[in-house]
Amino acid sequence: MATQKLFEKDKFYIIRADKAGMFMGKIDFVNGSQIGVRSLRRLYYWKGALDATQLAKCGVSQPKSCKFSEQLDDTDLSVINNLIEFHPMTDDAIKSINSVPAWKN
Repeated sequence: MATQKLFEKDKFYIIRADKAGMFMGKIDFVNGSQIGVRSLRRLYYWKGALDATQLAKCGVSQPKSCKFSEQLDDTDLSVINNLIEFHPMTDDAIKSINSVPAWKN
């Protein structure tokens, strides 16, 4: 029986972690409940999507109401603990989320 690959390193995913929130990024590794992510962007607050699966499939319908961080570079590796779920993103979802300017407080 062939082993199925859980993720592709060059694709973007929506990642949800307990007590850390929601992220967009490229998965570098998964080790139990720990995940390494490149090109990470934290999704603090959004409107126009219900949950992680809808964010991954559709993105957001109200980008002007969203609060997302700066996106880190592909060379930056971030490690997130307490992984709950991750979902591959569609091109439409990536375009939608990338249309949201970085929020600065």
